[in-house]
Amino acid sequence: MTALFQRNVPSPMGDLRVVATGAALVGIYFEGHDPEPELGAVPAARHEVLDRAEEELAEYFRGERRSFAVPLEFRGTPFQQAVWRALGAIPFGETRTYGELARQLGRPGAARAVGAANRVNPFSIVVPCHRVVGASGELTGYAGGLDRKRWLLEHERGGES
Repeated sequence: MTALFQRNVPSPMGDLRVVATGAALVGIYFEGHDPEPELGAVPAARHEVLDRAEEELAEYFRGERRSFAVPLEFRGTPFQQAVWRALGAIPFGETRTYGELARQLGRPGAARAVGAANRVNPFSIVVPCHRVVGASGELTGYAGGLDRKRWLLEHERGGES
């Protein structure tokens, strides 16, 4: 089994639990994340991937970063991974619906499956599932809570955060 390391990283919305192997991130979770997996990670004060993730997140919250370069290790089914990669392609400050993502993936009837994959996206903020909204544009479920989703969208649109 691959060793996992973690660190709590401050954010305007509370601490984020950032988890990595020796080579890549495997998750970023809000306090009260639903569902929050128990990964058995050990705290790490110095860790190259965690250091990089912490700096990139700080840049994002300061409005200096629109995309992330920290390496990610996707752990999920092939469909989940396809959804997460599609999330990464949603431009900063824009939104897409679950149906639009399903059509983009060549699975036009799979909006609910896209939603289920979105729900278990392990990379809050970095893989921007907060940019996915309901068919009429309404905010729908977010593992970090709708207030955080609203905050992130406002932040990306240049609004008061």
